[in-house]
Amino acid sequence: MSSGTDLDEHLSLLRRRWLLLVGCVVFGGTAGLALMRLTPPSYTATTQVLVMPVGSQEPANPVTSRQREPLNLDTEAQVAQSAVVATRAARALGVGSPEPVEVSVPPNSAVLWISVTASDATVAAAQSRAYAQAYLTNRRESALAALADQQRAVLAKLKQVNTAIDTVIKQLGGLAKFGPEHAIALQRQSVLNRQAAGLALKYDALRTVAVTPGMVISQAAPPSAPVSPSLPLYLGTGLMAGLLAGAAAAYARDRLDRRLRTAADVERLTGLPVLGDLSSPREPGVAHELACAVVATCPGKRLLVRALPADLPDSTRADPVAVNLPLTVLDGSDVRDLSRADAALLLIGLGRVTSDRVMAAVRQLDRHDVPIIGVVTATDALPSFVPLLEPRTHTPLGKLVATGELEVAETTPMHAMHPRRPGQPT
Repeated sequence: MSSGTDLDEHLSLLRRRWLLLVGCVVFGGTAGLALMRLTPPSYTATTQVLVMPVGSQEPANPVTSRQREPLNLDTEAQVAQSAVVATRAARALGVGSPEPVEVSVPPNSAVLWISVTASDATVAAAQSRAYAQAYLTNRRESALAALADQQRAVLAKLKQVNTAIDTVIKQLGGLAKFGPEHAIALQRQSVLNRQAAGLALKYDALRTVAVTPGMVISQAAPPSAPVSPSLPLYLGTGLMAGLLAGAAAAYARDRLDRRLRTAADVERLTGLPVLGDLSSPREPGVAHELACAVVATCPGKRLLVRALPADLPDSTRADPVAVNLPLTVLDGSDVRDLSRADAALLLIGLGRVTSDRVMAAVRQLDRHDVPIIGVVTATDALPSFVPLLEPRTHTPLGKLVATGELEVAETTPMHAMHPRRPGQPT
């Protein structure tokens, strides 16, 4: 119930400030469309490159239980976006600095998507192809340089082993056969021969490795439509921003407005309990429930009913209603009403009075020690079920002062009470 009530209050607030909300939404949508018209179009071209392993095994990407492929595409994507590849692409295009490149890796694949976004479709396609070619060239040259370094290292090691073999052979000529030193030299010569054979095989394998860095499987073509600005994106963002701004403005405007429009506003802004809400549409049985609440909460026999604004009862068109309440109802027209009242009931016309005016009436009653039992909210008429005033002769203040009369006999409560019409004597 609390969540539903809060939602109803929020929706009611937005309905009250619908003009401000709609204005902000329209402004946001218009601003989004204007920004889209002012934003230059951008075209994105993509080249797809299949990356292949180079060499017998890439040392930086060994195959393990966690990495099944000898390629790390995330690393290759970073290489494709490096400054070295960008410099090669700029040199191939003959430009100072090409557009930034974006490289993505589709899941479970060995393909790189090399995309370039530019204001011209032809330029975007040309730069995407240049980046792809520069990446493959750089990858091939890096692989060839790595193979050359490995070949030089193996060849140097092979020369070193051959030199050691020659030294051992010379030592064997000066050693006695079947001696321990001769056997050790023969054993060393055998080990060196095996090392030399292994190095020779490795050197031959490195010389015969085919270096294939990859291949372009889809060339970038000039796109036919721009990727930005996007109408749904700009319009949706503008409308959403306008909606949020409108809601915030509506809440701020409603919080600054002290006028009481609903029963919830009365409780929120004044802190007074609402005994009944008689705004249209009125549910059946509300009058009886309100009468019961008034009788139960009134601490005495005389109840002062004060209407805010004061002309609210004058617009009543309600039919007479018979009630049976053990209360004497006062309306404040007699100068003795405020001093004789045991409690007060405020009748607030929604949309016609502010919380500041209500609080001023509360302070006035508090100064005279008249407790307020609650509030009844209405639209523009005195509710027909609220007990009306006791019939008595009106005594003006001047007559009381002149005669010195301090007390007047109280009348008994009415059992059949009728709404007072405009111009009808009390």
